[in-house]
Amino acid sequence: MEVVIVADADAAAAVAGQVLVDALQSLAAPVIGLATGSSPLGVYRHVIGSGVSLAHASAVLLDEYVGLPADHPEEYRAFIRREFTDHTDLPTDRLYGPNVWVAGPDLPAACAAYDALLTKLGGVDVQLLGIGSDGHIAFNEPGSSLASRTRVKTLTGATRADNARFFDSPDEVPRHVVTQGLGTILEARHLLLIATGAGKAAPIAAAVEGPVSAFCPASVLQLHPHATVVVDEAAAADLRLADYYRETFTHKPRWQSL
Repeated sequence: MEVVIVADADAAAAVAGQVLVDALQSLAAPVIGLATGSSPLGVYRHVIGSGVSLAHASAVLLDEYVGLPADHPEEYRAFIRREFTDHTDLPTDRLYGPNVWVAGPDLPAACAAYDALLTKLGGVDVQLLGIGSDGHIAFNEPGSSLASRTRVKTLTGATRADNARFFDSPDEVPRHVVTQGLGTILEARHLLLIATGAGKAAPIAAAVEGPVSAFCPASVLQLHPHATVVVDEAAAADLRLADYYRETFTHKPRWQSL
């Protein structure tokens, strides 16, 4: 795992965004994994501002709410289109997400079909991730199996409270989602996690320097051969090896990319 500590949120977005730009420029048919929430927004702005083409790319969602109407503005496909892909030349038919609009008993089959689709696409080249205040990634809450696949999950009260800012009322936040599992996420070739602000200091420290544990789902990144964690100084505040991370990044060989 490589930890990159930068001055502020704008710098973090630029570093993470450039990873996506480099993949889009260097790969013939890149598959990029997109995350929602506040942290990735600056990353998307960087990619849009770079002018890089996504015409040859495919994009996949990490998760989707269950129970929202298909035209709801906080549906994650709508969020990604509004904040990112509608500002690029990504073909609309190559933005993929789990099918959450099937009948409840059919959801497990839809989850398995989504994992199969990711395989059919050739796997995810770069998967962008955020981290929740309790250490969750995607909607893999504490207690999630480290080998879990795409499935239906029930959101905790803390996660629903975190997401309530996107809705008119906390009661409107759905209780269920379909999310890529930790095992599914680990199959991406490059995991790219961005976190900014003091509120992310504790979960980042647990994910990066704590034990690998279902108690902190993001700690599963420690098992991945190519994981990059980009944080600002505020989110790095609890890292015991922060000086080491700064030194190794400063002296990184010029030829060695993130």
